[in-house]
Amino acid sequence: MRTPCYWKDKNLVSFLLLPLGSIYAGLTALRIKFKNQKKAEKPVICIGNLTAGGTGKTPTAVSMAQIVKELGYKPMFISRGYGGKLCGVMVDKNKHTPYDVGDEPLLLAREADVSINHNRALAAQKAIENGADILIMDDGFQNPGLQKDISFLVFDGGIGVGNGYPVPAGPLRENFAKGLKRANAAIIIGEDKTNLKEKLGDMPIFYGKMKSCELPENCGKLIAFAGIGRPEKFYNSLQELGANVIKTFDFPDHHFYSEKELKELIDMAWKEDADLITTAKDFVKIPQDLQHHFKVLEIEIEWQDKESLRDFIKAGLKN
Repeated sequence: MRTPCYWKDKNLVSFLLLPLGSIYAGLTALRIKFKNQKKAEKPVICIGNLTAGGTGKTPTAVSMAQIVKELGYKPMFISRGYGGKLCGVMVDKNKHTPYDVGDEPLLLAREADVSINHNRALAAQKAIENGADILIMDDGFQNPGLQKDISFLVFDGGIGVGNGYPVPAGPLRENFAKGLKRANAAIIIGEDKTNLKEKLGDMPIFYGKMKSCELPENCGKLIAFAGIGRPEKFYNSLQELGANVIKTFDFPDHHFYSEKELKELIDMAWKEDADLITTAKDFVKIPQDLQHHFKVLEIEIEWQDKESLRDFIKAGLKN
């Protein structure tokens, strides 16, 4: 889905939808309260959020895996595999497609092994059987089936919590205050433009920013497209790198591209004498026989104080 524009502030539409949002938040609270959590044999680090839409969880999870590797652990990811049809498998990036395991697990698999299961406890068990000594849960903060040892909440500094209403009236997946009580720390990606720091109280906060790698070689005019929570972040990154973006196209988050859509983009690029560029998350959903038509912009998290984050994780794993 695309992020609704009325989530940004309080308005008539969000106000009319608030009763539904209250029901949604109430049901989420009940599900979390009455579900029995299972304890994994190895530590679980959850990279989650309180809002729907893209906040940078997946690149944060990738960076977290890199940090725990530096601490001497062998991490594996556990994921629901949103959008995929398979369950109970370890991702094989050379064999599986996004239709099998979802788009984000294929991105994660570039950094470490990924265990897919709607039941996160079973996903954890399979990862441990395959040699994991620490588990990184990409998303799943509202999933009550597995006990977390360290829970991080990731926020997009540019939009914060929007209007502060629950879905569908706003972006919140649950009550803000109740969610904070279950978290150990917050991560703010990008400049804090909505004064999130004050809303988070005494919770430890770590700051990072999306760092775009260099533009691919031989880029001329560019037609950019993305199916992520906030496509404008991708387009802004291209502009900051000095790219000549002549057109942009937004698709819903987690969108699976049809052959017709991809060929229309290829034809348009040919007519405009331009290159096509997209995100890594979108690129993995393009069939291999068409990928040579597309360029990809890689990103990573650059931490303001990586050493403090590493120390926080180390201390949390000892408890």
